[in-house]
Amino acid sequence: MLYTILDCYTDEPAGLGVPPFLGTYPRYLAGAILDKGDKFLYLTIDDLRLFRKYSSKIPKKQDVTNKRIHNLTSNYPNVKRILEETDVLVVAAGMHTPGKYLAAEPASLREITSLVKDLKCKKVLTGPAVIGTQQEGGKFAEKTSKEMFDYADDNFLGINEYSKVKRYAVKGAALISQIPRAVMAEIETGKGCPRQPGCSFCLEPIKNRLEFREQKDIHKEIGALHSQGIRHFRLGKQSCFYSYKNNNPDEIKKLLEPIRQLEIKTLHIDNVNPLLVLGEKGRKITELIVEHCTAGNIAAFGVESFDKKVIEDNNLNTTPEQAFEAVKIINEVGGERGENGMQKFLPGINIILGLKSETKQTLEENYSWLKKMLDAGLLIRRINIRQVAVFPGTPIYSDVGNKYLKKNRRHYWSFREKIRKSIDHEMLKNLVPNGTILKEALAEMHQGKTTFLRQISSYPLIIGVNQRLELGKFYNLEVTGHMLRSVTAKVR
Repeated sequence: MLYTILDCYTDEPAGLGVPPFLGTYPRYLAGAILDKGDKFLYLTIDDLRLFRKYSSKIPKKQDVTNKRIHNLTSNYPNVKRILEETDVLVVAAGMHTPGKYLAAEPASLREITSLVKDLKCKKVLTGPAVIGTQQEGGKFAEKTSKEMFDYADDNFLGINEYSKVKRYAVKGAALISQIPRAVMAEIETGKGCPRQPGCSFCLEPIKNRLEFREQKDIHKEIGALHSQGIRHFRLGKQSCFYSYKNNNPDEIKKLLEPIRQLEIKTLHIDNVNPLLVLGEKGRKITELIVEHCTAGNIAAFGVESFDKKVIEDNNLNTTPEQAFEAVKIINEVGGERGENGMQKFLPGINIILGLKSETKQTLEENYSWLKKMLDAGLLIRRINIRQVAVFPGTPIYSDVGNKYLKKNRRHYWSFREKIRKSIDHEMLKNLVPNGTILKEALAEMHQGKTTFLRQISSYPLIIGVNQRLELGKFYNLEVTGHMLRSVTAKVR
């Protein structure tokens, strides 16, 4: 049988699969299909859009790069034939923590339905969208159309069972041969959440019981991807990296050390509970990350709110004082500038708007604590502000729904602007002063005469160059100015 994997991109609290990140779902599916003795081909939603709108012909003149048809596979010229020969179309999709993406546009269920409804093959939906998906924060989930798919299962072919994943993840590296562009492979270290119950808005404790992958299985997967030419990796598909194997520094050392013995360019992590950065074990893990990972690494702190009433009523994991101390520790250990021009290891902070008990004072508390960090000379790589997406099964869904979103939404724009102008802009000038050399930045998008570039990293800084550079190539750049959340530069 021929299976076609249609990657519509995924973004969830534990795991990112939006280009240039290559998520786990398409790779596990590829491995599962090969494991059962069948064949697969890999398409992205961009391939399908190009086929439907442009008959698989890339438009020659693009003043502004069209990110809807930007991330093509090597199969894009043959989409018509592939779809005609496909026995089973497996759609991997779903956004649980939607954001804005520089060089890609994930597909909604509505769009997917419109593009595949006339196909005669069997259709399967897997990934986060099985529970629900939403392209924007501040809204209820878009639900699956049962009439559209023959089967909907987030554990299709056993892709959520580690006893099988240890084979699938290795065999699925074969998918890389169908991707003609640079990617960062998202690597799963565990699932579920050590906190029960978890935060009011989060699906991770609901979807999965707590379980960790073995180091040897992760190493085999990375080795297989490395043999296919992948040099950029993020240990990102977990609720908290510091929680790996019960917050054990020795186990984390066993995980990290062998990976750095490979010839790689990037090794980063993602989510971190700020509370686990504190204390002797937390500092030791931080030191191990700085020692074994590469520069530009970010610990994405799920702070969510600095308002103590909101923290209590939503069962959030950290007080403002603890978050401040965690930011301070990572700055102390990882604040030195690394070889690619970015600091070795810094915190990022996530803020969620619309949580239970939120008031206008909540926004003032959030600003006050971020300003305190800036005034203390601490560095935060990025501040991610989003409105909560309300999903069935979460405490916030049954408790308050979108009540606080509706109540406070009128304050959000001015709050964001205040953060961007007073915090982000000033922080950027401290992070990368004029004259800083940023190495190996990938040219991703054109907008008129401007090229936008990013290093392949966990939360890469957007860099604008007033020149139409060749896309897909890497450049060394010198910072020349600072915008609200990005910088300008010139080629060195």
